[in-house]
Amino acid sequence: MSTIQILKSKAGRLIEDRFLQTGTILEVRPWEASSMIEIDLHLPYADIASWTAVPYIKFKVADLTYRDYTPSRWDAETSTCSLFIDAGHNGPGSNWAKTLTKGDSVSYLKIRSTEHSPSATSAIIALGDESSLGHLLALEQMTIPSGRFSAAILMDNEEQRKLLPEYFPLNIQAMPRKDQHGHHTLMNWLIDKYLTIDNTLFYVAGNNTFVDKLRKALQQYGCEKKQLFVQGFWS
Repeated sequence: MSTIQILKSKAGRLIEDRFLQTGTILEVRPWEASSMIEIDLHLPYADIASWTAVPYIKFKVADLTYRDYTPSRWDAETSTCSLFIDAGHNGPGSNWAKTLTKGDSVSYLKIRSTEHSPSATSAIIALGDESSLGHLLALEQMTIPSGRFSAAILMDNEEQRKLLPEYFPLNIQAMPRKDQHGHHTLMNWLIDKYLTIDNTLFYVAGNNTFVDKLRKALQQYGCEKKQLFVQGFWS
């Protein structure tokens, strides 16, 4: 290891020692025949009652390695929430999620806001991929009345698509990806479902490439910048 790497490592550990907070895994539920892992967490130091926009938590998933995950289905009184992690690819976050078991302690560096909050408009439409399930569920939880909310999510895994309405009978439709990045698939869903996008806000979340392509497609469709909110995730 080089001198620069050693110095960076020492600086990273000093930051961790000062700022890391902990939570406890209450339950881990892998979805049957699927890569989705549902994780219930107790976060005693989190100010959940202050969450007025979709939050994200920067978890430590390996030595000096962090990944952002969106909590959803939270309860401020019990300081609990759930994570939905698609572990279908090889990476530090997926590998971390696969090792978690009930009773484990997890560390996180900070909780921040995505600034995705369902504004007072007649329609909220959320669009995402497998990595954004928690984000969409959090947005749905914040939308009152819930009838304003509808969403579509890309899911390649057929079993995941079947399980979603069983686990969450909400206004989120799971769809198979019919093009490389999936943005054409969701644009076709949108065009088939809605005659107009007036008085509508769009919330897009998922893999960075997918988000960028869908953002451009929505703008070409006539969506103005003030109607569009995006949140990209690392692969």
